[in-house]
Amino acid sequence: MAARLCEFLLLAVFLNGLNASRLVINQELTNIFNELWRLDVNRMQPGIDYTVSVQGRANFVSQGSHVVQDRASLPLFSNVDENKLRNTTTFSLLTRLLDNYERSTGVTEQITTEERTEINLFLDAVLETEVMKRAHKYLVSKGKSNINLRLFKNQLNLIWFQFYHRQRNTGLDSCGFEHVFVGETKSGTEIIGFHNWIQFYLQEKNHHLDYKGYKARQNDLPDQDDHVLNLQFSWHGLVKPVGSAFIGTSPEFEMALFTIVFLMNTDRSTTVLVNIDQCQMELVVIRHGRSLGTAYPKLISSNNRHVRQHSH
Repeated sequence: MAARLCEFLLLAVFLNGLNASRLVINQELTNIFNELWRLDVNRMQPGIDYTVSVQGRANFVSQGSHVVQDRASLPLFSNVDENKLRNTTTFSLLTRLLDNYERSTGVTEQITTEERTEINLFLDAVLETEVMKRAHKYLVSKGKSNINLRLFKNQLNLIWFQFYHRQRNTGLDSCGFEHVFVGETKSGTEIIGFHNWIQFYLQEKNHHLDYKGYKARQNDLPDQDDHVLNLQFSWHGLVKPVGSAFIGTSPEFEMALFTIVFLMNTDRSTTVLVNIDQCQMELVVIRHGRSLGTAYPKLISSNNRHVRQHSH
């Protein structure tokens, strides 16, 4: 009898473990993120401010392989409103930061006075947006940030711009912003990070990047108006088998989102399941001490397919 009970308990623990591994929607974060989504007046509109062509489904490529079949003969972005890029403060200040970093990890980052000024101007502009003001208010209400704006700016600076060692036995060679918004290469064999659509567009336009196709489950085809895409691409001759990025969103929206996930959890690795607009996605955040190691969205379904499936 005791043995049977033991077996039953082990089975219950196992099944519980299986259920625990399936994420449930984080409703509180879904609510605040949709609020930020509605406040994101700088977000670019598909078909108006930019046009994407998702084309073919990318094939499986193992990490470190440089051989990849191109399932997209055209660029991902057929056009982006460059006037809007130049004239929207946070967008234009973001683009000025993109050339401040060494692409390869293991190479010590040097920051000039001019680059430090660019970071300060960018953070000041982000803090003036309604998106980041609302995120700040939420974090203060949760006891995760100080109401003092200067202290909140220091907190954002520590999370996103503080340099640290990504590769051992080297100088300070990386930071959260560089990894997420700019992209890095590791050991000359793989692309790491690189989760920002503006950098993707600019690198593609300058012929440093080649889009190879989208990644999605068999029954979930992306559309040109999806605000999150899972992608495969090559950059300076290296291949990213699967990357992902928000499309069209403002830098303040992405920073606000990932800062909230970062500060609301203390685990080294955090994944939350949320519904934003018509998309269901996982938001993944990995810490590097008190700074951000990486952060990216992973599209689960788009165009409210998850809502329709649930109603069936």
